[in-house]
Amino acid sequence: MASSTKTELRAEILAARRALAPQQHDAEAHALSTHLTTLIGPDETVCAYVPVGSEPGSAELIDSLLRRRVRVLLPVAHHDAAGLPVPLLWGEYRPGRLVAARFGLQEPAEPWLPADAIASASVVLVPALAVDRTGVRLGRGAGFYDRSLPLAAPAARLVAVVRDDELVARLPAEPHDVRMTHALTPTGGLTELDQGMTEPT
Repeated sequence: MASSTKTELRAEILAARRALAPQQHDAEAHALSTHLTTLIGPDETVCAYVPVGSEPGSAELIDSLLRRRVRVLLPVAHHDAAGLPVPLLWGEYRPGRLVAARFGLQEPAEPWLPADAIASASVVLVPALAVDRTGVRLGRGAGFYDRSLPLAAPAARLVAVVRDDELVARLPAEPHDVRMTHALTPTGGLTELDQGMTEPT
């Protein structure tokens, strides 16, 4: 995949996701939820997100965490006065209290926590179109997570949630990329990524 541009990769992956049968999407979402509840213990704090459209996962995933007494923080996206993305704010997840936001997103209602609330999380679930074996993540290109992930705790697990074939050997990397520590896939569950792996020569 590294030979393709990020724009080309995004288009290919989004097309494949849109073509996925609803039954297959739901089965994969259930598998992701099952894996996740075995990896996170009660009383932990997790930064998660509400999947939209064809994204892997479902609201059941975050509901299942609440049932296990996990504190779930959800992101709130904002721009500065110049229209540039700023680090995500966070809100505690309360079922039935999500509000519609831009880009078809579902976000927590106020009050919100500051951007550095991400540092309280032992696990950060990160939306991704793909992730490679070295931890390089391909997002949608908005930049919110690029600005937010440096605020996470050094020991936090940064988990890209992707479909099985979206965990790939290599993606284009940029100096500002914050590498994922793990990938979560429907079949493989939690996979540790090798952040120390170097580019081939």
